[in-house]
Amino acid sequence: MCSAALAVTERVKVATAATNIHTRHPLLLASMCSSLHSLSGGRFELGLARGVAIRNQLMGLENVNNQQMVDGLTVLRTLWRGEKVMGYEGPLGQLPYLNMGDWLDADIPIYFVGFGEKSLAFAGQHFNGVHLHTFITPAGLGRVRKAIAEGATKANRNAAEIKICSVMATLINPDRTAHLQKRVARMATYMQAPGYAEMLVALNGWDPAVLTAFREHPLVSSMLGGIDSVATLEQLEEIEQLIPSEWLAAAAVGSPEECALRIQQEFGHGVDEVCIHASTPAEFAPVIDAYRALKNKG
Repeated sequence: MCSAALAVTERVKVATAATNIHTRHPLLLASMCSSLHSLSGGRFELGLARGVAIRNQLMGLENVNNQQMVDGLTVLRTLWRGEKVMGYEGPLGQLPYLNMGDWLDADIPIYFVGFGEKSLAFAGQHFNGVHLHTFITPAGLGRVRKAIAEGATKANRNAAEIKICSVMATLINPDRTAHLQKRVARMATYMQAPGYAEMLVALNGWDPAVLTAFREHPLVSSMLGGIDSVATLEQLEEIEQLIPSEWLAAAAVGSPEECALRIQQEFGHGVDEVCIHASTPAEFAPVIDAYRALKNKG
């Protein structure tokens, strides 16, 4: 998908958000990234994540610890510089000899994809940027910046050089069905996942008792699958009553002009990039036009 997007464009950057560090051999991952980097003239960015714990379990994979992530970054960056990895033994396994050619010199940005405060501090130490999660509030973004800055300071890095990419659910004048399916169902599915929504609740300073009550509700606890995949519209109507309206408010919803203004406000909260979520490019194109007009007024 990344190569397809890069092949038919000339200016946009394309990134993964995210691939997991432990689902491909490091040499394979490094080779794929360097190929995308080369064919696009440097427009590819790698988003890396640990993977969701419950999904790791279902796939038979161990969870990724910090040292494994750091070693993965080191191996990738070493190979992209045209250098050799020799005699490695550690969390990545045994890597007796890896080399992609001493001619290689690829400077590929690596973003951490996640939103737990400890992970954000870790990202501030080691990554070029952070790709966040949908439904993070302005207060949550303040905690994001603080955590990244703490990590950067610990590693003697400049926090201002670590890019923050916000993810903004964007819906132009959604009807009731679109609201339920693209907003309510999305949030409800996040809230289902054990250990996942807890991080979002903590980052935003929300009441964890609401999350507990949501999961204990008979309708939610009886769902056989992700709510966004299996719930009917009637069920989503009931589920919406379990989610505080302010939890759904961290989104761009309304006319194209209102959505563009909300995105502009997001930049004012200290982010460097905004990733539009929950709409296709054709659907959100009017927002881009409205945003350009807003900037030109500016």
